[in-house]
Amino acid sequence: MIKGKEAVAVAVSGGVDSSYAAAMLKDEGWNVMGIHLLLPLPPRERAKRIRAVRLVSDRLNIPLFLLDVRGFFQKEVIDYLIRSYYTGLTPNPCVVCNYLVKFEQIIKWMDTKGIDYLATGHYARVRENSNGRCRELLKGRDGQKDQSYFLHRLNQSHLSRAIFPLGDMTKADVSHLAKERGLSRSIHLESQEICFIPDNDYRSFLKIQVNRKMISPGNIVDLEGNILGVHPGTYAYTIGQRHGLGIASPEPLYVYQIKPEKNEVVAGPRKSLFTKTLTAEDFNWIGGQPGKKKVRVQAQIRYRHKAADGTLSIISPNLVQFEFDQPQWAITPGQALVCYEGEKVLGGGWIKKSI
Repeated sequence: MIKGKEAVAVAVSGGVDSSYAAAMLKDEGWNVMGIHLLLPLPPRERAKRIRAVRLVSDRLNIPLFLLDVRGFFQKEVIDYLIRSYYTGLTPNPCVVCNYLVKFEQIIKWMDTKGIDYLATGHYARVRENSNGRCRELLKGRDGQKDQSYFLHRLNQSHLSRAIFPLGDMTKADVSHLAKERGLSRSIHLESQEICFIPDNDYRSFLKIQVNRKMISPGNIVDLEGNILGVHPGTYAYTIGQRHGLGIASPEPLYVYQIKPEKNEVVAGPRKSLFTKTLTAEDFNWIGGQPGKKKVRVQAQIRYRHKAADGTLSIISPNLVQFEFDQPQWAITPGQALVCYEGEKVLGGGWIKKSI
């Protein structure tokens, strides 16, 4: 971590992690200022978050700025989420938000203020590579909390200005030290899987956001096409889902495939969801593309998936194929494939299909 009197903007949400990241930098002598993003939330929820970040700002005695990104967030994150679900994909809005909103929009604001560095409360690390030509993104030390998966679309312009104060810490240590600093007493925000969706109920959120004409019931079928039941809309399902199918079967059935063009949800036994090979598009190489067309790496197919060994084949700069050594369960189109070389993130792309 670079130390000194440089100015650093800390993206503060009102939660413990970002608050303690700001406290750490303040203790190290940085000129710290908080930046909070105003999202398209219900007025009461938005007011609650502003109160929380102002409490943190007062406690740390740092200036606080509010950046209104509501229109941009609606277009780039919420519309993307809606579009994905209604085309049979399972989106990852946190990945999109991190690089398009948290980094792109805050860095643009920083440039108007003459601020060089941006810090966040992510559990990840950055370092210069061995030849000093670029910066590498690394996993956080806390394996249970590592968030490098969500940051895989960052580029060199982002990483050259990024600081992750919590990267070498564990969540347990951060919680304990934040409590000692009196930070946790001023924070009452509960973490949510999707920060802009109340109670994480994305199905209800989608119904409110879109024209109801886009929602129509259809058939749930088995692998042979036999009708098993009826679904309220394909948007309400994701690959690997078991609950909510509402069909009787001698063995548990899971969502195997979503076919919005036929308005069908295909269900199958658990074993049918194990596959080894996938393609991913719009691949982002953090430190540049490898010299070889095939490389042995580890890959994650969702945040809570344990990175597994396999072979990455580069079809084109933006398109790759990945073959796991062992079959993986519920490879899901729309989610991110993120590739690692040990603790280093090589990059990632959006899963197009499993083979």
